[in-house]
Amino acid sequence: MKKIIATLLMSIPIITAEAQENQNPLLKNWTGNYGGVPAFNEYKITDLKPAIKIAIQEKLDEYNKIANNPKPATFENTIVAMEKAGKKLSQAKAVFDIYSSNLNTPEFEPIEVEVTPLFSELNSKIYQNKKLFDRIETIYNSKDKSKLTPEQQRLVWYHYANFVREGAKASAESKAKIAKINQELASLFTKFSQNQLADESNYYLELKTEADFEGLPTELKNAAIAEAKERNLEVMGCIANTRSSIEPFLTFSSRRDLREKAFDIFVKRGDNNNSSNNNAILVQILKLRAQKAKLLGFKTFADWSLSNTMAQNPLKAMDLMLSVWQPAVAKVHEDVAQMQKFVEVEGGKFKIAPWDYRYYAEKVRKAKYDVDANQIKPYLQLEKLREGMFWVAGEVFNLNFKQVNNVPVFHQDVRVWEVSRKDSGKKVGLFYFDPYARKGKRSGAWMTAYREQSRIDGDVLTLVSNNCNFIKGNDNEPILISWDDASTLFHEFGHALHGLCSDVTYPSLSGTNTPRDYVEFPSQILERWLSTPEVLNKFALHYQTKEPMPMSLVKRIEDAATFNEGFSTVETISSALVDMKLHLLENPEIDPRDFERATLFDLKMPSEIVMRHRIPQFGHIFSGDDYAAGYYGYLWADVISADATEAFTESKGGLYDKEVSKRLLDNVFSIGNTIDPEIAYKKYRGKAAKSDALMRARNFPIAK
Repeated sequence: MKKIIATLLMSIPIITAEAQENQNPLLKNWTGNYGGVPAFNEYKITDLKPAIKIAIQEKLDEYNKIANNPKPATFENTIVAMEKAGKKLSQAKAVFDIYSSNLNTPEFEPIEVEVTPLFSELNSKIYQNKKLFDRIETIYNSKDKSKLTPEQQRLVWYHYANFVREGAKASAESKAKIAKINQELASLFTKFSQNQLADESNYYLELKTEADFEGLPTELKNAAIAEAKERNLEVMGCIANTRSSIEPFLTFSSRRDLREKAFDIFVKRGDNNNSSNNNAILVQILKLRAQKAKLLGFKTFADWSLSNTMAQNPLKAMDLMLSVWQPAVAKVHEDVAQMQKFVEVEGGKFKIAPWDYRYYAEKVRKAKYDVDANQIKPYLQLEKLREGMFWVAGEVFNLNFKQVNNVPVFHQDVRVWEVSRKDSGKKVGLFYFDPYARKGKRSGAWMTAYREQSRIDGDVLTLVSNNCNFIKGNDNEPILISWDDASTLFHEFGHALHGLCSDVTYPSLSGTNTPRDYVEFPSQILERWLSTPEVLNKFALHYQTKEPMPMSLVKRIEDAATFNEGFSTVETISSALVDMKLHLLENPEIDPRDFERATLFDLKMPSEIVMRHRIPQFGHIFSGDDYAAGYYGYLWADVISADATEAFTESKGGLYDKEVSKRLLDNVFSIGNTIDPEIAYKKYRGKAAKSDALMRARNFPIAK
């Protein structure tokens, strides 16, 4: 019997790693037009884990081969070889990240938990490879480095600085501890994100009677009805627990009791008494970050985090935030006083609360500027505004967008455009657009590069996407969005253009791979084009009459442009200040609720506003390290953006001035991280940016 079994076992073909690789579609090179595209129509969720494990080992083998090269270290056999390594992992991880952000199902969650730490483990092995670092350091210190091009010298500096920052010079004992911390953090980041998504999915506001819809515009009412049907709820409507659903409800609902309920479920994401509570997790993250910073020779995690940014240290970032904080708070108090008068006129006996702010701000806006959000919204059709942003890209950056239907997509909602230069017709990449909310998709809006532009293996086109969470209404009805949502649409498209305009040689320096407090500048400046008459006249068309937005309304929108800037500034900077103060703690043994309450009290936070991101739901800083101690970057970049905009407004052609547009393209959008951002910006502007421009843009007083 044993012999029979042994014979049978011998007859079963052994599936080698090579065979697995050949069978797994995620490990196949991207094929087709545009230098190859992801074959989304072939991938299965079960392919993810085995593909990534194989691709990780392949990248590690490639790096070990570079490190153990017996020939002397050169730019080509070390730095360029590193740039070319890990292609299969880059492709597989791009798909993995799409699942994580857009298709996060219960089936995917355990895969994400198991796989995410593997990326961290790989990075530790690479950054702690002494032989590899020795080769990089040799090139960095070589006299021959001066013979390299400026971009090549920047790339050598980039890799050397990253290795040092990640502990390449640390002791063997410290390296082992850092590697362990990085793996623990990766697992905690995943758990934090999954908890936040769970609360966004599992909590919602039911609308049970016609009275519950009071004040809601037709499209918001229809969206709520559709959401209830989607969830199979036996109620008339449902408000999902995402920003794109909650904020419009808080703006328009005349039911104060329901506004409070909606506000409550939104601000308590990650802070409910359930299995998705994030408080213990985030404290663990803070402790591990503090330990890691000390092992790397820094006093705090904030000091480490800002060491490779434009700000360079927490003090400079804090100084900027606090210089804007007081004028913003003063403006909020002025605005609240006006809102309180409306409460009194209506016979209300309550003080403005956070769930009242948006509702009464709209009343003040309408009375003061004759601008009603409901009056504007019929002109803001999602698809027409998408056409508008494509038009802006053509006018300012010389790009043309042509929709294509022969490229696989990961969901039926996703559409794709081929992007090329208007003058030469040269293709520069693909733009994927995924605009709608759905279950398993994280809230908010973002840009992703599935592949970076480069020229080290021929002319590699970039593949970029914009992902949003706009609410679908009834079939065959246009999707109308708010002015704030339209600004977000243009903002994320600014990130996409940063990738599409990239014209560099090496992928590590391509597109949006710039310092964190600079990367938001291109996206923020693009928001400025939304309010131009050229865009509003052409693309802000009434969804029923097809007439363009009247110039009288355009003028009123311009007059009201800085209205409510106090609110948006306080909401954002409070989050940034709390983020920085959390990461300046050397011993973060805290109760997050108490810390948040005490910090905001010390800042004299207006009671009518909450942080844009409360600590237990602050995904920017607790679902990864990218924005940890870095949320201030939005304000830092907005200083640059406001100053950069004045280069246009001071010119003859305004925001469509061809000469200024070319300078912006040549010195910002096309160069990635090939030049120090401060130098690049001065080449564009002729001077360094000053915060005075931001104060003017927000109509805040400028300190003398």
